[in-house]
Amino acid sequence: MSTADQPATGATLNDLDSPFPTARQRSRERAAKREAVLRAAVRMFNERGFHQTSLDDVAARLGVSKPTIYHYLGNKDQVLLECVKLGLTQLLDAAAASRALPGTGADRLVTFLTRYAEINMDDFGRCVVRTRDEALEPDSRTKFRALKRQIDDQLRGLIADGMADGSLAPGDPKLLGFALAGALNWIGHWHEPTGALAPNDIARQLVTTLARGFLPR
Repeated sequence: MSTADQPATGATLNDLDSPFPTARQRSRERAAKREAVLRAAVRMFNERGFHQTSLDDVAARLGVSKPTIYHYLGNKDQVLLECVKLGLTQLLDAAAASRALPGTGADRLVTFLTRYAEINMDDFGRCVVRTRDEALEPDSRTKFRALKRQIDDQLRGLIADGMADGSLAPGDPKLLGFALAGALNWIGHWHEPTGALAPNDIARQLVTTLARGFLPR
């Protein structure tokens, strides 16, 4: 390439900024669009109910076509499964983080329960507690139930650890787990996002109340 053939600025082609997105930029853009679809879908599922919400409704809210939803997530069953998986993954991450903390078993359990309550007041956690297994297709239902069992196991494990070190009152970890999960899951039904109290304040107050029943007297 002669000097006369080079760009007028004197820069080589390798120096020029390409107007085309890189693979990383395309990946980020796709992830952002997928997240937007999931967020719109989960909010509509929570507001209207799964059966009363169509993918046409979700597409209309986003100002896109229905095929766009299929492109990023697939059919309605797959959209719901992804929504509940996000909520359940947040709970599993919270359990893992709590188990890694120093302190007593009771300390770790209280930390997890507080985060558990907060997640149930967010979009994806709320979707988990409002979704009945029967709403999903058989294969998705199996995956949903398996993830929920993992949450139950983590909660019971934290309870058992506290009972073992004496920081929790003795009892049946399974029954206490049912009681705590039932109380905190119900938040996803009654919590009003526009209420006066912030989610973290509600979570702390509820867990403090519940702790009076499982801490040693």
